[in-house]
Amino acid sequence: MQVLVIGSGYVGLVAAVGFADAGHQVIGIDVDSAKIDMLNKGKSPIYEPGLEELLAKHLTTGCIKFTTNVRVGIAVADTAFICVGTPQSEDGSADLQYVLACASEIGAAMAELRPKNAPPLIVVDKSTVPVGTAAKVSAAIKSKTDKPFEVVSNPEFLREGTAIDDFLYPDRVVIGCNTDFAEGIMQSLYNHHMQAAKQKNPNTGRWFRMDPQSAELTKYAANAMLAMRINFINEIANLCEAVGADIDLVKNGIGADHRIGPHFLNPGPGFGGSCFPKDVQALLKTGRENGLPLMSLAATVEANRHQKQILFRKVCHHYKIRPCDPSPLANKRMAVWGLAFKSHTDDIRESTALELIKNLLHLGAEVAVHDYEAMPNIERTFKNTIQYAKDPIDACKNADAVLICTEWPQYGNIDLGQLASVIKTRTMFDGRNLFRLHDMKAKGWTYYSIGRPSICS
Repeated sequence: MQVLVIGSGYVGLVAAVGFADAGHQVIGIDVDSAKIDMLNKGKSPIYEPGLEELLAKHLTTGCIKFTTNVRVGIAVADTAFICVGTPQSEDGSADLQYVLACASEIGAAMAELRPKNAPPLIVVDKSTVPVGTAAKVSAAIKSKTDKPFEVVSNPEFLREGTAIDDFLYPDRVVIGCNTDFAEGIMQSLYNHHMQAAKQKNPNTGRWFRMDPQSAELTKYAANAMLAMRINFINEIANLCEAVGADIDLVKNGIGADHRIGPHFLNPGPGFGGSCFPKDVQALLKTGRENGLPLMSLAATVEANRHQKQILFRKVCHHYKIRPCDPSPLANKRMAVWGLAFKSHTDDIRESTALELIKNLLHLGAEVAVHDYEAMPNIERTFKNTIQYAKDPIDACKNADAVLICTEWPQYGNIDLGQLASVIKTRTMFDGRNLFRLHDMKAKGWTYYSIGRPSICS
């Protein structure tokens, strides 16, 4: 099939290479000419495991190419995917200006280039958009052309760090459409991936057809549910600390209940990234517009804001810092491991490390940082106000403490003996519970984690 993917950000680029891998002919489109040049040379502007390899492969097979011109391929395209950004507005809602501008541009190109006898173009909302967007996109296209088309909602369920596998082997595909013709086109697009998923796991590769409004809401509801689940286990972890319980034991006990399951029960320093914070706020806005305050989600936002300060509060408690103290960490060097909001990505949006570093600097600390992929992004934010280490051990040289924000598995495999030989004091604030309490106690560390007893050596 002939596929246009408009927008070469995270969702668009993964979708483009994913459809190319199924043998479809894909044209990726973006307004950023520098990004297009990079992509046509086989270089990805974002880090995602397996993405660049798949990009290079299908540039070679000829299944994918990139351009800045949305008119290229519009005459023969079967589908046009809208994958542009939907940034958060000041009131919490999703800003649809780029989505609607893209729709207008599609309509104008169709009016000029699409043959009159061509079958309806299936225009797909792949960007995360609020309920009612399909109708707005349809109106924007219709204002430019009388050529046949249908707008379909096809929300993405990609996890940063595993997005390629998520696309190639989907656990489900959700389609919001009004006609059998549109569903048939979408089934032809995804059939290869659905079959591959079923072969890997018979319980995956499920197909859900629904109306566009329900599909749009499904995406927001899924992310909101996961955000609430993360928030819940974080609050239980905080309660564990208060009453002397161990969250590792508690989460295993509740996760064994088949109604609950073990997923998303790992406590941490709050959720971040490009999806959960923005999508929860957008869903809250939709609720308010319809007279429904969605109180559990409002509480989730506030609780997560509080949780993102938890490592900083532990630092303040350990060093007995009072609000009135001037530069209380002026003689301290703090090492921060993990800058991305999660492992296996370079995405620092809404990352816990951002606020933590700012707070440490505000208290006068010298800060050295390390991350396996996000260092260039954090350097654009903090420039020369912090130090950038070549590896985790280097970040800890002469440090008074190390703070772990991101669950990179390499951090959990660090040689504690080697670490102890370079750090000034064996003090660790572990926001991801990467180390066992017994090991830290046996090796003489002062160790603070989330939802577990503190060790003070």
